[in-house]
Amino acid sequence: MSITALLEGSVGYKYCLIGLVFTLSLLACSEQKRAPTVLKTPAVSTADGVSQSVEVRQAQAQPRSVIAMDVYKSPSCGCCGKWVDHAEDRGFSFTTHHPADLNKLKTEWGIAPQYQSCHTVVSDDGYVFEGHIPARFLQQFLAAPPADALGLSVPAMPMGSPGMEMGDRFTPYQVLLLKRDGSAEIYGQVSSPLEQY
Repeated sequence: MSITALLEGSVGYKYCLIGLVFTLSLLACSEQKRAPTVLKTPAVSTADGVSQSVEVRQAQAQPRSVIAMDVYKSPSCGCCGKWVDHAEDRGFSFTTHHPADLNKLKTEWGIAPQYQSCHTVVSDDGYVFEGHIPARFLQQFLAAPPADALGLSVPAMPMGSPGMEMGDRFTPYQVLLLKRDGSAEIYGQVSSPLEQY
């Protein structure tokens, strides 16, 4: 007797099928990451004594010299992990931090609420990069940082930006130059998915 025949005889056949479809949907949407090269996993404490987890990841494809930076994000954020993968594939490596109060850190770094997103990257030089910024803009900025620059931001989480891929759906967005005086201006415009790479 087949499984279908067994299930058709039970009252729960339709519910079993619905449960199976739901489970498969969840699996398809879950974070699917390639395994990074883990260099070490030290334990650190923040200035206020709150312990946070840290992992050091090395880019697997290194076509040029690796640029090491720190990324601050929630441990459960899948899109942030996908953005890290995007940047690592383009020559960056990250030490990942999961602080207890990420919004407090963003404020301390001078990132105004209207420019915030889900993750923040800090370079060795103290520049901040907020949100789903394509790696090419990070490279361009770091090669010639503008005077009085705090960093770059892609506010919110634009659909189709690196780490926010959703099939062929895409929302055009701007990359903003954050200035030390709290102002911002347009640094780059991304009108199509191909302009991100």
